[in-house]
Amino acid sequence: MVERVPLSDMKTGETGTVVEIFAGRGIHNRLRALGLRQGVKVTKVSAVFASGPVVLKVYGTQTALGYGISHKIIVELER
Repeated sequence: MVERVPLSDMKTGETGTVVEIFAGRGIHNRLRALGLRQGVKVTKVSAVFASGPVVLKVYGTQTALGYGISHKIIVELER
């Protein structure tokens, strides 16, 4: 079964593949510069409670994203 969730809703330690990004051109460009685009595998490292930043690992590098941006990135979970 395939489950698609926003990056912000992933549990710590879960890995998934980015399938969609609901954002404008500026955010798409910023995310591409960080290595985030469709088809890329990401692992959620940690998150701060109550809409704080989300830390994820992309290509072996840890990156922090704000809750708002991480909520616009849809990920297909590996189960």
